[in-house]
Amino acid sequence: MTKTLKNIALFSPNEAVYSETFVHAHKTMLQGSVFYYYGTRLNIKLENSTMDLHRRSAPFLTKVIRKFKKSNTKYSMWSVLVQSMIDNDIDVILIEFGPHAHSLLPFLEQVNIPFIVHFHGYDASVDKVIKECNNYIEVFKLATSIIVVSTEMRERLIKLGCERSKITYTPCGPNDKFLEIKPTLSKKQLIGIGRFVDKKAPYFTILAFAKALQEVPDAKLILAGNGQLLNACQNLVAYYKISDAVSFPGVITPEKFRELLSDSRAYVQHSITSNIGDMEGTPVAIMEAQASGIPVISTRHGGIKDVILEDETGFLCDEKDVDEMAKFMIRLLKNKSEAQTMGQNARKRILENYTISHHIKTIDTVIEDTISQYK
Repeated sequence: MTKTLKNIALFSPNEAVYSETFVHAHKTMLQGSVFYYYGTRLNIKLENSTMDLHRRSAPFLTKVIRKFKKSNTKYSMWSVLVQSMIDNDIDVILIEFGPHAHSLLPFLEQVNIPFIVHFHGYDASVDKVIKECNNYIEVFKLATSIIVVSTEMRERLIKLGCERSKITYTPCGPNDKFLEIKPTLSKKQLIGIGRFVDKKAPYFTILAFAKALQEVPDAKLILAGNGQLLNACQNLVAYYKISDAVSFPGVITPEKFRELLSDSRAYVQHSITSNIGDMEGTPVAIMEAQASGIPVISTRHGGIKDVILEDETGFLCDEKDVDEMAKFMIRLLKNKSEAQTMGQNARKRILENYTISHHIKTIDTVIEDTISQYK
């Protein structure tokens, strides 16, 4: 009988991270059976399995080594994972993040299975990371397909030596539940969500909002999430004496995010290239906000400029231009009707180009093509 169902091995370095909604989408929505392998190096586990990469029985190693005609120890140390590919009849491997693919090279070199590498942001922009991965030379050579989430990322990987023909561009789309929101934009409230890290530069958002408060004193700002810069941002808010206007609810659920989006005037995020070169891919939260029907105020950075039409679905300023961001905040806080129009345009654009269905369909096509190329 001809096999029709695809078996996909999905590799990620993390079991579950609250900001990595795309991993959950890939686990649950791709066509075929998805086997989720999480962890790094020899601490990789298969979800809902007792697979242990540290297992080392001599009869088992002999069996696997004989099957692959390899006796070098660098092969035998990955043998349990190799055997798992065999046991689960894996057709294709999808790896989240470039460095994770690089760390798996000893394993990937010995399995007769095509693989796809999904780059997301820092992995294609931080110089130190790229150099530690030998500029991804081996990854690009061995991979059948590469997926990127922004057009700028595509050009970066091409400059590193990746064949253009291997690369597919598809931002990770928002969950369809955000399209169900009926936005009221009733509050003079701005919202941002994400990790408090350098490339998201929440302190620039706060500085811009402090200026906007001078014009719109009853405005509110909500910055949800956690991270190394949270305390510094809280101190900045205290210094400007605007604690009554700025709240930090911490990590919130998608349901709570949708609730807050429904009556906010705009989504705000001042992304920048950090001093180590770290950049955004295309932030899912920005697409979630647009899907909900509210405009976005952000920066001309990474994939953000791919998914925002300036002056139509949102406003973009240059990185670190606090005055320009403040101007856009004031404009939408004072003009609900303009915010509504931009929000409607944003939702329409997401529906036509960037839904999660669009993204998953593209990944499914890449998987089909990858398997076909390998036969």
